[in-house]
Amino acid sequence: MSSNSKGVGRFLRWFWGSILLGLLFVFLLFLLIAKGYLGIMPSFEELENPKSNLASQVISEDHKILGNFAIENRTYVDYSDLSPNIVNALIATEDLRFYDHSGIDPRGLARVVFRTLILGDKGSGGGSTITQQLAKLLFHEPAKNIWERGLQKLNEWVIAVKLERSYTKNEILTMYLNKVGYIYDAYGIQSAAQTFFAATTDSIKIEEAAVLVGMLKNPSLFNPVRRKDTTEFRRNVVLNQMRKAQHISDSEYDSLKNIPLTLKFARRDHKEGVAPYFREHIRLTLTARKPERENYPSYLNDKFIADSIEWENNPIYGFINKTLQPDGSRYNIYSDGLKIYSTVNYKMQTYAENAVKEHLANDLQKAFFKEKKGRARAPFTNKITQEQYEGIINRAIRNSDRYRNMQKEGIDRDSIMESFKIPVPMKVFTWDGERDTILTPLDSIIHLKYYLRASFFSIDPNSGHVKAYVGGPNFKYFMYDMVSQGKRQVGSTIKPLVYTLAMQEGHTPCDLVPNIPQTFVLPDGKTWTPRDDGRRRKGEMVTLKWGLANSNNNISAWVMKQYNPKAVADMIHELGILSPIDPVPSLCLGTPDFSLNEMVSAYSTFVNKGVRIEPLMISRIEDRYGNVIAQFSPNKKEVISEQTAYLMLNLLQGVVNRGTGIRLRYTYNFTGQMGGKTGTSQNHSDGWFIGVTPNLVSGVWVGGEDRDIHFDGIRMGQGANMALPIWALYMKQVYADDSLAITEEDVFEEPVNFNISLDCSDDIKTSIEGEEVEEEYVNGTEEEFM
Repeated sequence: MSSNSKGVGRFLRWFWGSILLGLLFVFLLFLLIAKGYLGIMPSFEELENPKSNLASQVISEDHKILGNFAIENRTYVDYSDLSPNIVNALIATEDLRFYDHSGIDPRGLARVVFRTLILGDKGSGGGSTITQQLAKLLFHEPAKNIWERGLQKLNEWVIAVKLERSYTKNEILTMYLNKVGYIYDAYGIQSAAQTFFAATTDSIKIEEAAVLVGMLKNPSLFNPVRRKDTTEFRRNVVLNQMRKAQHISDSEYDSLKNIPLTLKFARRDHKEGVAPYFREHIRLTLTARKPERENYPSYLNDKFIADSIEWENNPIYGFINKTLQPDGSRYNIYSDGLKIYSTVNYKMQTYAENAVKEHLANDLQKAFFKEKKGRARAPFTNKITQEQYEGIINRAIRNSDRYRNMQKEGIDRDSIMESFKIPVPMKVFTWDGERDTILTPLDSIIHLKYYLRASFFSIDPNSGHVKAYVGGPNFKYFMYDMVSQGKRQVGSTIKPLVYTLAMQEGHTPCDLVPNIPQTFVLPDGKTWTPRDDGRRRKGEMVTLKWGLANSNNNISAWVMKQYNPKAVADMIHELGILSPIDPVPSLCLGTPDFSLNEMVSAYSTFVNKGVRIEPLMISRIEDRYGNVIAQFSPNKKEVISEQTAYLMLNLLQGVVNRGTGIRLRYTYNFTGQMGGKTGTSQNHSDGWFIGVTPNLVSGVWVGGEDRDIHFDGIRMGQGANMALPIWALYMKQVYADDSLAITEEDVFEEPVNFNISLDCSDDIKTSIEGEEVEEEYVNGTEEEFM
């Protein structure tokens, strides 16, 4: 054999040996990868059930999304809800042979090797399939270096093949589109469609789908908000790919590429959108932890008791910490994709928010600005001293985030206080929208205190379902929730609760009582006589209905005097007031502090035929797969007779028909059956109105951030002017919406065999002018009423 032949033989043996060794090396390499020896390899169970952070959704009664709780703002979407425009754009751009390969595309790899690596054509595209990209999203964190990334790439090949064996092509597409991350806290195609185009994935346009798919290459670079030209160029690249793949025609491409990039951008922010106070309230309720005594200072002992009762008796309170998943772990409200079905009606919620804004922005705030203009200590009452003013402002400074953050940095107090006098650029709240300005932090605190606050709460008295919940005028700037968290002096809105005991004990609305001052002997031997500034019918015999309609203090005190203060306090608790009550004579004038939701709950007992029903905010909760994991119903308890409840409704109707709530008739022209009660606290610090109709009970509170921020006159500061108009504006919208089935033809149902006459002879003696000044304690000091 010639030397040439021997050389050829050695070469062939070397060549084929190298090939075999190479194949063996590759085989062993992928075997080690598949076994998990070279990087993390997901198990079969993990492949079958890949974890993904899904936002929990809060859904309204009428199936609208109120908002999300999320680490990643991601909303899962099924393949059936994906527009073909999205699917076609994705496949044409990212993986043209997606339906032909088994996770790895050989032609794509060959293109990368020869065109990208050998020829240096960086525009030739990548070799990763959609399935490989999904594998990376599901199971790999960002690599620390090029070698780790190279190993990850090999892992992704193996995972991609396994994914192709475990899922259909459509399932892989769906998983990928739900997993991809965008910018502005949008995760997944559904959140991106809502964020950038206010659209859903089943109705998105071709050019919009092209933008979203184009962004996947580099969301920060192809940012349609900040880089419109760059993003539009990328969109047209995607459209061209769709044309090449014959998903759109040449003429469609020529037309679509010339459409200007138009957005409907709305970043998802838990501080904005519909019902932010409500969403925050149920978040805090669901995630509440079991109350432990050591976590409550002594001055919060009442709250510890209330929270402990809630933990034991309310399945919604602390649900996340009391409920286990099938695998024994606790649910996570931010990542488990729960669907929280609330009782709030989306339309009614928007009507409530509109009503609050309309009255505060267009009427009340303008009048308040006018009254306080030019005053040295505005927006506070002119009755406080300079020392009191400085004390309030200094407390506000110490409670600010700026102060606390500087304090944590170790900055001394004098330097911190001095920094509050240095002007800085900032955004401030106005009713015309946020305004860019330059103010000192001190001036910004005063600026926000100028704005009056309001809260609104509306429930169906028959089911207990909460229909609308407005905790304040703007959650971003005024986060304190005055529906559930805040408690203020209730004034005359307490009087119907006092009268309830009289009705329960056999009195009727037409019973006559003397309109004269009532004197109480206090435990220390001193006497107390509540003041009544009303001038009408002094010394006459008047009906209880007249007394409540005109909010007359003499008559409320007479009712209190028939029973002891503890009996009245016990009745008020029975009706649904959970806050502490001092059983003192001044209770009949509304000296206690209650929350708005407590008051509305108590009044709903009258409409619900004497059955107290606790407000219900969540009807059920489902897991990410649609399985119902909890259903809720309100607690009910009969606390007064049906006859007593009906008598109270008659008394409340008297307030609207001929008393302090009469402007509902002559200003807002309501004709249907309705009742209610106005309330004004000491010095006009708080304005209240609780209104009842046969199918809706709603309440309003209006006041300043501090009790010393208020109108200085009763005409503007009374509940009939501050709070009642918001209720009226809300009900106007509700009645005008036929889909809600709440009409002015609705009537209060009379009890069976009811035979008490409600035609009181002195009803006609009520003057319409009396509505302008509510007859309750509007002057004097706190001590005069305790």
